[in-house]
Order: sequence, then C-alpha cells, then structure tokens
Amino acid sequence: MHSPHDPYVRVRGAREHNLKNVEVDIPRDTLTVFTGVSGSGKSSLAFGTIYAEAQRRYFESVAPYARRLIHQVGAPAVGEITGLPPAVSLEQRRSAPGARSSVGTVTTLSNSLRMLFSRAGDYPPGAERLDSDSFSPNTAVGACPECHGLGRVHRTDEELLVPDPSLSIREGAIAAWPGAWQGKNLRDVLDALGHDVDRPWRELPEKDREWILFTEEQPVVTVHPVRDAGRIQRPYQGTYMSARRYVLHTFADTKSRALRAKAERFLTSAPCPVCGGSRLRPEAMAVTFAGRTIAELAGLPLSALAEVLTGAGAGGEETARVLTGDLLARIGTVTELGLGYLSLDRTAPTLSSGELQRLRLATQLRSGLFGVVYVLDEPSAGLHPADTEALLGVLGRLKEAGNSVFVVEHQMDVVRRADWLVDVGPLAGEHGGRVLHSGPPEGLARVPESATRRFLFEEGSAPVREPRAPTGWIRLSGVERHNVRGVDAAFPLGVFTAVTGVSGSGKSTLVGQVLAGVLADRQAGEEPGPGARYCAAATGLEAVDRLVQVDQKPIGRTPRSNLATYTGLFDAVRKLFAGTGAARERGYTAGRFSFNVSGGRCETCQGEGFVSVELLFLPSTYAPCPDCHGARYNPQTLDVTLDGLTIAQVLELTVESAASFFAGTPAAERALTTLLDVGLGYLRLGQPATELSGGEAQRIKLAAELQRTRRGHTLYLLDEPTTGLHPADVEVLMRQLHSLVDAGSTVVVVEHDMAVVAGADQVIDLGPEGGDRGGRIVASGTPAEVAGVAGSRTAPYLAKALRR
Repeated sequence: MHSPHDPYVRVRGAREHNLKNVEVDIPRDTLTVFTGVSGSGKSSLAFGTIYAEAQRRYFESVAPYARRLIHQVGAPAVGEITGLPPAVSLEQRRSAPGARSSVGTVTTLSNSLRMLFSRAGDYPPGAERLDSDSFSPNTAVGACPECHGLGRVHRTDEELLVPDPSLSIREGAIAAWPGAWQGKNLRDVLDALGHDVDRPWRELPEKDREWILFTEEQPVVTVHPVRDAGRIQRPYQGTYMSARRYVLHTFADTKSRALRAKAERFLTSAPCPVCGGSRLRPEAMAVTFAGRTIAELAGLPLSALAEVLTGAGAGGEETARVLTGDLLARIGTVTELGLGYLSLDRTAPTLSSGELQRLRLATQLRSGLFGVVYVLDEPSAGLHPADTEALLGVLGRLKEAGNSVFVVEHQMDVVRRADWLVDVGPLAGEHGGRVLHSGPPEGLARVPESATRRFLFEEGSAPVREPRAPTGWIRLSGVERHNVRGVDAAFPLGVFTAVTGVSGSGKSTLVGQVLAGVLADRQAGEEPGPGARYCAAATGLEAVDRLVQVDQKPIGRTPRSNLATYTGLFDAVRKLFAGTGAARERGYTAGRFSFNVSGGRCETCQGEGFVSVELLFLPSTYAPCPDCHGARYNPQTLDVTLDGLTIAQVLELTVESAASFFAGTPAAERALTTLLDVGLGYLRLGQPATELSGGEAQRIKLAAELQRTRRGHTLYLLDEPTTGLHPADVEVLMRQLHSLVDAGSTVVVVEHDMAVVAGADQVIDLGPEGGDRGGRIVASGTPAEVAGVAGSRTAPYLAKALRR
C-alpha cells in the first residue's frame, strides 16, 4: 500500500493496445516526456492509460446517469494506478472546428475584447450602452441580419448556373442541378409544369428562364415518368426546387465535402453589403476604442493589437486600464508561443492542429489550476526550432505553478529539457509496448535497444550527400495571397526542396495554395484558372505532367473508414475470402465480406464495430458494439476462414503481420509493401480513421499514391510530412521520398525538422517573422548556402544540423 503522500504516479499492469503488462513509476510535479518510435505504445501509456483513468475517476464522481454511459465507453486496460491527480488533456484534435469558431473564441480573448467595448468603448452621443453580447457576431443581438454574422453573402447568376446556353434542359443545360435520379426528377417536374425541356436554353422566354433558375416557389405536380422497357414506373408527386435554391441549400446543409465543393462552383462570395464583412449590427460598429471598431481590432495580428491596447490603456480610466491589462496578459501568453501573427477573427478551420493545441495551452496557462496532470500530444508539432524555446518556457511555467506536465514528444530539443524520460519500445506494434527506460534523460545512454538513444545523444551522423542539380525551374512572379505579397519564387525541378520559416511566415500559402493552384489549373486544362488569382505569371509548368498534393486531412471522419479501404487493399482481401471453399458452398460473393453493405455485416452497428454514445455534456464518443463486440460482421460471415483467420481477424492484423500472411498474393502484397516503405508497419488494417494522426493519414495517402504506376514527371507536394514521427521513422520516410527524386520526380516539402532540411538539395526560407512581418523569401539555395544567411531565423538551426 502506497502512502497518500507518495510523490509518484505508479502504473501497474497496463495492457492498453500493445502495452505488455507495463509497470512504471513517474514523479509528479515534473516535466516528463514519453518517447519511442511511432506505434511503440507511448500514446497508449500517456493518453490511453494515465489520462483515460483520470477521466474515468472524474466520471465516477458524477451523476449515476452519466456513470452508466461512461461504463459503456469502458475503462482502460490497467491493473492499478496510484498517486494520480486530476488530468487535463491537450490532444491534437482530429475533428475540424466550425466556421464560427475563431482564434478569439478558442482563447476566450473575444469575450474580454467585447467586455472592453461594452464597458469602456466610446459611444456616439445619445447612444445606449450595449452589453457584451451585442459585440458578438455569434449572437442574435449582435449578428448582422443580412449575412447572419458570417460576414459574406453567397450569390449566383444565370451565367454560372447555365454555362452552355446552346443545350436544352434535357441535355443538361442547368449544370448546377444534381445528377442521377434527382436531376431527372427536376427535369420531369418542369416538363409536367409545361416548360419545354427540349428547346435550347437561349431560345426559352426570359421570364421562364428567370423562374426556372430563381423562383422561391416550390410547386408540387403529378409526374408521369416515361416508361422504360421492362420497368414499371408509377406516377408520383414531384416537388420543384429552383437551381439557385438547390445550390444554396446544398452549400449550407450538406455534410458531403464533394457536394459542397460542387455547389461552391456555382456561387460567388462577396463581403456582406450591409455590414461590409464586419459581421456585426450597425449599433455595435458605431462604438470605438482607441479610435477603432471592434472588427478593426479583431482583424489586427495579436502582436499589433497588443501595441494598440498598451497605448490606449496607459492614460485611460480605471475600467479601461483593468480590462486592457487583463487582455494584454492573455495576449502575451499566445504571442510567447509564437502565435502573435494570428488575428482574433482568423477562423479556426484555417488553423493547423499544432496552432490549435498551442492556443488551448495558452488558455490553460491563464486558468490558474494547480495540482493537475497536463497530458500533451506533441506540442512542438508545426513549430519552427526558434519557437520551441518559447514553448519550453510555457511548459516550465505550468510545472512551476504546481502541476505535472506529461508530454508525448519526438522533438529532441524538448526531450533534452525533460526532468524525467519514459522511453517505450523498442519497435512498433507487437514489437513494442515495453518501457525501456524510466528516469532522468541521461540514463537512456545505458539502454542499447532504445531507438531514441542514438538521436538524443547524437551518436553517429547522416552521411553528407552532395546536392542534386535542378533539371529545370517553375517560376512564379507577383505572388499575392494572405501575407505573401509581391513575391517572386523559383522552385527547382528534379530535386528535393525544403520550404522553411517560422510559423505563419507564408510557407503553406506559397506551396499549398499558390504553387499547387497554378499546377492544378494546368492539369484541369484551365488557363488561366483559379490559381492565377494568386500569381501574376507562372513559367515552367509544362515540365510537370502530374501534381500529387499529399496533405494531413483525415482519410475519413467515422470508424467506417480505415487504412484497408482507403488503399484498396480490402478489395483484394474480400475477393480472397469469396474464393474459399466455404464461401463458394454458401454462395457468398466478395460483397458479403464488406462491412459497408447489408448481408454479411452486423446490423446492430451497421458494420462500424462501434456505436455512437451521446454524452449530453461532452462530445459524443464511440463504444464497442454490444452484439459483435467490434468484429463488424454477423456470425454466419465469421464462419468463413482464410488460412485459419476470419475476415474480422484479418482486419486486426498489423500491416507487418499482414505482409507475411498475404505473401505470394500480388494484389495485397503491393499495397502492404508501400505501407511498410513509409513506416506504417505498426498500424492495424482495420484501424479506424478516427484513431489516426494527421501525419499517419498523410503517409497512408502517400502509400496509396506510390502504388500507382508513375508516368511522366510527377511533382509531389507535402506539408510537414514528419509531423508525429520519431527521428528513426523520419529516416525511413526520407529514404522513400529521396527515391522518388532518384526516379525522376520532384519533391517539395514544407518542413521544420532541420535534419530533413539539411538533407535537402535546395532550401527556400520564408520570413523573417510570421504574419505581416513575414511573407518574403529571406534566403534560397543549397542548405549550406542558406545556413550562412545573416537575416534568416532558420540559418543558425540549419547550420547546427549540418555540423551534426
């Protein structure tokens, strides 16, 4: 029995995921870092065991109704944990925040700014004082009535809806209409209403064209479908919806990204004519502070907003001084974490997961909690080395306030500053799950099987590689997008290029939007296309036959999407099961072994293996299906086996195990080999998309792409491909990317990992700072050339990496 004053969190018998009955003692009130290769089990220990148990204990103290739901969600697989305080988790959330969520709402800074305007703003003579809600575009009293607080209005016109007026309605003149039955239904309804659907659109009377496209009426009419041979089609009641109404309705309400993107093609977006994009009512916009409206202040970068507030609060009234003081203290924490380039009105969906996590971290620092365990998921993700120092300062302050800070991390500069190190491994999946070292970081030097040791103590160094010479150039001139203003950029072809710079310097804008945009236009045959909006001229595009942009967006949003379905591997697996004697005897086809259609799947969970549990006061979560217990299939389907394994058991195999199991099956081998090549051997074939990190999703997309036969010159664009990767896994991924270049392709990566940048052929460094103080090309050339540029924030860190 441990003393109640025991200063350690003691974990006994942890078996979550691949953990092998782990026992570990971690001192409280320390900065403890969990390390290990991807899939080694470090997150299973930090989040899946320690944080999950703290959360379970909290729920044990709440109402019986909530407890019943939590028991359904399940407790972590662990024997006992003692000395565990309450815990706060700051994960890199996979779910995308809503369009109304912003930097201001995430950090609650908007609340403080609204209070400042309500209590200390300058009102027009005779104007009534407004409460703080009146300054919010997310409330009924504050939102502009025209755009409902969104700041933009979406409109359409005849040219957008009917791009080819020589076609008749039956021939598809109204391009905005849906396809398949729904489009045929609208055409048949118009026919029944007496409109000529076979006459060219331009020959229809103007009033008819206007009504068909823009009416708000929704008449119901009896439709008598044209009979097809062999099909009986009875009359039905059809409702008409105008093309504009359909497009706006789809754009606003659909959950399908593809449908929303299609609807967006038929819309123009413009600032709201009533509020001018401020999103607020005129009464709120008439109030100023320091001579500016709340919309103007919310649009400033936080570093500039701090300067305005400092000047305004110095000689003002007591109320203004107190409120500006509170705001400045809160802003200070955010800017300290390298996010001073963000503005309060920057929408949350445009932020990276690393930026979102650091914003939440800044909010926690101001909360004043103590005696808490903070569990963080790679807080250095997306951070330039120059910003990592500030992050370490913030983590240190959380610890000094009387908290324990447990961090899952791959960045060696953070690991070196830890008080305590828990190294999990030695490898991934079933070859990991053991604690190799738990103690001060220097003790890891005595653990030869640790994959982390070599990188922590810089044992051995990567061989120096002569930079390749470019085979050509893509040149962009006059780039204008976000904070990248009037920039001329040259991207070399046939080499590996790293684009660097501090957070917010414009890297993703230049590569992910402008370069990708002009290349996508050319691929689509649109010249000039949408990408031309961002760039005055582009040359050298003809040398690229194919663009492959690999981002970190999820491969799916529910447990139904997984690695096997995304890569096409599952099609081959289902055919193998359908070819077994037992399946042929029962007449089972490949469709029987899909969990996405009825027949072979478990109908309780409809093949998801999970059921959604609504928690009222918390986000909904997933629990194993009570009937199939996560197997996804009904008992009859599970009677069929392939070499002794059911389809459910095959989905439980790791990529590495599956590669042995399917050896000799070319259709499966190809997909599995590419997944192994990008370092994903530890993932399970049926691992739900909801459990994958952004870095894992990106590498799955890369693996799917590598399976394809490559023809012509391909340009690969990757945004921070090493996010979430242990340095040992980075080496595996880099070998794969460099082999693409050796095979004649071009690779461009946005990257913060200086080991990757040092191994590149060319470097383009943006900066010098973020936001308004960035957006320029500070240096470009080989890594050695960029490392010597005086004005570059990247140069000193790159020089250090080159010396290693």
